[in-house]
Amino acid sequence: MENLWVVLALVCAFCLATSDAFTKRALSVHNEYLIAWLRLLLCLPFLLISFLFIRVPSLDGHFYRAFLIALPLEIIAMVLYMKALKVSPLSLTLPFLSLTPVFLIVIPSMILGEKVSSAGAIGVFLIAVGGYILNVGEFKKGFLEPFAALRREKGSLFMIAVAFIYSLTSSLGKMAIEHSSPLFFGITYFTVLVIFFTPLALYKGRDELRTVFEGGALRASIIPGMFYALMIVTHMLALSLTKVAYMISVKRMSLLIGVCYGYLLFGDPGIKGRLLGTALMVSGFMLITLFH
Repeated sequence: MENLWVVLALVCAFCLATSDAFTKRALSVHNEYLIAWLRLLLCLPFLLISFLFIRVPSLDGHFYRAFLIALPLEIIAMVLYMKALKVSPLSLTLPFLSLTPVFLIVIPSMILGEKVSSAGAIGVFLIAVGGYILNVGEFKKGFLEPFAALRREKGSLFMIAVAFIYSLTSSLGKMAIEHSSPLFFGITYFTVLVIFFTPLALYKGRDELRTVFEGGALRASIIPGMFYALMIVTHMLALSLTKVAYMISVKRMSLLIGVCYGYLLFGDPGIKGRLLGTALMVSGFMLITLFH
């Protein structure tokens, strides 16, 4: 099936948006580091069960280099992401996460030798712009306010760094997949990520460790963890079937799904005002899937 990666990427986007929606609900009452850690921790049982049904591939130096370079970058991105959410308003930080597809027009060509077509590049750009507009949606000072706030908002700079790091880790992940297998890399990578992230999360959330069991943080993280595990599996499978820029761009449709969740679950206003961003993202999606 030629476009199986599209189906997998859309399922990945849905799982990510669903996990984020339930995570947002948990973050309203629990420590952000503990919730991030629990979401990763609770996805492990689902991943490790999958490990029983896959073949362990032969590994080479390319796999280990990509794995070992991507891992610390992933942890840095997680920390910066948390800092961005903590020190600056969402409307000034989340729009910059849409820069990842733009970076991916260039980064994979440097690391993997992957080049996107003209139509594909336009589609990637439309999805990035649409995702940006979705996130500034109702911001009263205008669509360019996040850029205007760069000098005074550290969170915006943190999120730009996160977007760039994600373009690197996605490309390195594709390299590791090419020298192993999608599920093997996904399972081992996130297992090791949990091991290294655990001390940081426990230290940052040390004052609220009781809430893990007594405050319901563990229970609140089960659904986010389950959908995050499904996101990881579909992400790796889709990434193995197409170019990094295309897969991550379609995955960014999670921003659109997230807006719908915000309206349905949290009563977020202004869904009609986000129609332009929606139209741009759908147009970009169509360009990528039809003319890449």
